[in-house]
Amino acid sequence: GTREEARQDVFDYIEMFYNPKRRHSFSNDLSPVEYEKQYFKRLASV
Repeated sequence: GTREEARQDVFDYIEMFYNPKRRHSFSNDLSPVEYEKQYFKRLASV
C-alpha cells in the first residue's frame, strides 16, 4: 500500500476508536476487536 493508503487506514482506525457511532459504516459491522485484528494483519502485510 501507499503512504496515503496507510494514512487513510490510520484515520479510519482512529475514527472508529474514538467515534463508535461511525464504526459500522466502514468496518463491515465488525466488532472493534475484530476490526483491530484485521487492521494489524493488513498493516503487517504491507
